[in-house]
Amino acid sequence: MLREFPLFGALAPSLLLYFIGAILLYVLLDQLASALRIDRFLWHPPLARLGVFLCVLSLLVLSTRP
Repeated sequence: MLREFPLFGALAPSLLLYFIGAILLYVLLDQLASALRIDRFLWHPPLARLGVFLCVLSLLVLSTRP
């Protein structure tokens, strides 16, 4: 896991890369879930979407752990 990386002359935390990657994967998963109409089985769809995003972000961070 990187500690920080240069971005346009400023140092950015590596969590930014994970966050951007998680957003991209989340958008794909959300489109798939919308196509399958999974949200009609959920009590609180926005809360479930937040949980899915946090799981994807955690999976990315933990999968690159040394």
